[in-house]
Amino acid sequence: MFTGIIEEIGTLQNIGSGSLNIHAAKVLEDVHLGDSIAVNGVCLTVTDFSKNSFQVDVMPETLRRSSLGRLKKGGRVNLERAMAADGRFGGHIVSGHIDDTGTVTKKQREGNAVWVSIECGRDLLRYIAEKGSITIDGISLTVAALTDTGFQVSIIPHTGGETTLLEKEPGDIVNLETDILAKYMERLMLPQEEPRAQSSGIDLEFLKENGF
Repeated sequence: MFTGIIEEIGTLQNIGSGSLNIHAAKVLEDVHLGDSIAVNGVCLTVTDFSKNSFQVDVMPETLRRSSLGRLKKGGRVNLERAMAADGRFGGHIVSGHIDDTGTVTKKQREGNAVWVSIECGRDLLRYIAEKGSITIDGISLTVAALTDTGFQVSIIPHTGGETTLLEKEPGDIVNLETDILAKYMERLMLPQEEPRAQSSGIDLEFLKENGF
């Protein structure tokens, strides 16, 4: 589990057949084989590491459902280690399982902030609420506004400087994970089938055969 608070920006060093090698520093301070690190919001398992880089395997399904398949050597990615049991919840509950991708459509400065508009599918939009939480490329953000085809977030200078979001241009693809609470709530609200009464096996034929 993650919180969406980015710890550092890593650099993609190499793209292998089903694997990524990423240059990093902070997330390697206490790394072990098998640890989980979110790369642009995608939870991946560390399969190898050195003093200044780590490697993860990426299966075809992950490449299909996220923007990782579009990464190029030298590309910058947001990194976050799995939350420690005694850590703080600075963002919100993030699973690292991408729901879908969205497309950056517009960036507009307002004072010290930058508004970023993102378009996404209707199936995803139903789980997004104004002033609710959304994860964009692993970044925990607050939905500032909703539109018919997407949503907007407002990026403060600190978030802009510590993540890659403001490096995105209109047309770029980003990973999206909606608030997990919304998905569980929908599941709980679905009508459930009534449990079928189990037969005791006693009927008129049974009674006749047994002298009643």
